Amino acid sequence: MLSFAEKYNVVGKSIPKIDGGLKVTGLARYVDDIELPNMLYGKILRSRYPHAKILRINTEKAWRVPGVRAVITGLDTPFNKMGILKDQPPLKFDKVRSVRDEVAAVAAETPEAAERALEEVEVEYQPLEGVFDPEEAMKEGAPLVHEENGSNIVNLGFNFSTSEASHLEKIFETAYAVVEDRYQTHYMNASPMGTMGCVAYYNKLGELTVYTNTQAPFLYRHELAKTLGIDPAKIRVIQPEIGGAFGRGMDIYPLDPITAALSIKTRRPVKVVFTREEELQYAPPRQPAIFYMRTAAGKDGKLLARDVRVVLDAGAYVSWGPFDGRVMMVTATGLYEVPEVAFNATVVYTNNPYTGTQRGAGNPQITFAIEQQMDALSEQLGMDPVEFRLLNANRPNTVTPQGIQITTCELRECLRRAAQEIGWKGRRTAGRNRGIGFAAFFHVGGGARVYRSDGCGTILTVDDFGLVTVITGSTDLGTGSDTAIAQIVAEELGIQVENVRVVNDDASIRPWDVGTHASRATFIAGNSALLAAKKAKEIILNAAAEALNSEANTLVIENGVVYVKDNPSKRIEFDKLIRRIHFREGGTNIVVSAFYDPPTVMQDENWRGNLSAAYVFGAQAALVEVDPETGEVKVLKVVSVHDSGRIINPIAAEGQVHGGVHMGLGYTLYEELVLDQGRVVNASFADYHVPTALETPVVKAVFVEKPDPAGPFGAKGIGETACIPTAAAIANAVYDATGRRVKKLPIKYHDILV
Repeated sequence: MLSFAEKYNVVGKSIPKIDGGLKVTGLARYVDDIELPNMLYGKILRSRYPHAKILRINTEKAWRVPGVRAVITGLDTPFNKMGILKDQPPLKFDKVRSVRDEVAAVAAETPEAAERALEEVEVEYQPLEGVFDPEEAMKEGAPLVHEENGSNIVNLGFNFSTSEASHLEKIFETAYAVVEDRYQTHYMNASPMGTMGCVAYYNKLGELTVYTNTQAPFLYRHELAKTLGIDPAKIRVIQPEIGGAFGRGMDIYPLDPITAALSIKTRRPVKVVFTREEELQYAPPRQPAIFYMRTAAGKDGKLLARDVRVVLDAGAYVSWGPFDGRVMMVTATGLYEVPEVAFNATVVYTNNPYTGTQRGAGNPQITFAIEQQMDALSEQLGMDPVEFRLLNANRPNTVTPQGIQITTCELRECLRRAAQEIGWKGRRTAGRNRGIGFAAFFHVGGGARVYRSDGCGTILTVDDFGLVTVITGSTDLGTGSDTAIAQIVAEELGIQVENVRVVNDDASIRPWDVGTHASRATFIAGNSALLAAKKAKEIILNAAAEALNSEANTLVIENGVVYVKDNPSKRIEFDKLIRRIHFREGGTNIVVSAFYDPPTVMQDENWRGNLSAAYVFGAQAALVEVDPETGEVKVLKVVSVHDSGRIINPIAAEGQVHGGVHMGLGYTLYEELVLDQGRVVNASFADYHVPTALETPVVKAVFVEKPDPAGPFGAKGIGETACIPTAAAIANAVYDATGRRVKKLPIKYHDILV
């Protein structure tokens, strides 16, 4: 039987990223590299207080600074409120609700002049009492972040239950084994290579061009137009190289309309790019969470019920972070076969920074809690933790209590491979001061219908030299999705990847796409590109049939040649055939388009419905060593096993796994935004500790390739999965080494030694 790599000429082969040359030679442009003629530089003044009334803003002195060309405030610049719930004005003029709040902005001939002008803006405040603990913010009498709401609780309704509370309670009362505990996760900065930035130019024709590192350019244009109150058809969104995003770029933030407003005011290009310190202070961090969870199992080891109550700190405004609650719900109901589930997530306003979604979108947080309870239950039952997971693992062609339709699922095999590769022999057998821990994961792998449309468009052209240009709506965040798209198209058309060019930098010429998130790019954009390639192939084969005096169904395209399957000597070169189609009387160009929208549904008001066309599964095993005197945790090895369908580009997939594990490692042991009265106090890489190569363990990526019938050539998503189980696996390994259960992230020495 042929392997996947042997079946295909391009798919399944490891090739370098198609944009790699531009990046390693320094030719790729990022937002910070954008320089336009006559450009100004913008800076934003933020609040000194986490909660205060604004009594007066005086900009007179700022205007006197040499080189200043614009000073704007919310009092003199009209904006519509922005954000998911339209609860945030880009420039605050009556009240500030966090130290991140934008109060004024300037544009000047140099960054230095802009900085000096900020120092001259006079703002008089009346400080108010703040609230920084979400559980305290829920109590009666707590200071109100948004007084008009009458409460700090945000009405988002993330509630689900399979049955009445009394029925669930009876299950827990009579269950053979029950574990119950509290878990807490923290703020984490995405820390991509490229900081947040925007370059805007409003010209004399009333057209606004924006250069941005958003990962959802079409939604960005829509929201920017609404905030500014201008026609979206007058806005052009250009994406240079993203420089990483990890979910941070899913929303629009005050930075964007403020930059645009400065350009509208001056009719000159304006650039605002965060410094690293600003990125750590003001970029939206990962959603922190508090979990109250209990899980019940029968004497036979089968799970009976799970009850989850979550508290999510929204910060001062609602961005995408609190919507991680939806993902947490799907994981609570769908990771393992658990028949009865209750889930409730309460979103709370505080005077802390507002949060964004981040790689894994809530899944690392809840997996940290669920997988520790799986370990604790298995110990209570006297079962091996791997065998316990195998007994309860999801299976193919099943439906979860929320109506999630699982098709392909190799979770059991992933667990077995993780145990095998890590050398599992049972609890407390890893050696002195060493431990092994396991964690499984479950995530969307075929898009996620959180909008009415989850589709992506493709325009495909073939020029007279056989160069195929794929104009995709999808955004490559640096993950290599453009390369996967090129491989899919090259495979279908029987040409080399070098003859495929992927274009996706200008949203004004690209077909629509909802944005890059939910591990969807290869699946959704790949399917769209495959549909377009099939249309082009049909045109090409029909033309070849005429040229070779054969039937189209007898022809094959391979290595840039079209030939008759049973008579390979009857052939024509691919590029020559394209010219034949074009340069003839009545000739035509090959230009096709396709739109792929997966067969999924929006979940109903009870949070039921199949929101993804495919799901990915997997398991990680971590080997750690804990210093008994200092409590220092050293991760020695991580085995990361993935059921992501057919792997389009193995070397790129392995890179995604290594990067995900590294990010999970930082989340577990090193990275934490420390807040004092809502202010980030460790806003530098000297104090915010991102793990380096010295802290990185041996990482082994394993792929259990079970092609999914809905994916392009059987592929499912892989972009987010490797970071999801890392914290849980390490925490379980620490318990195996020390006998101490760590219930709060990041793991600190005093939590182990106490």
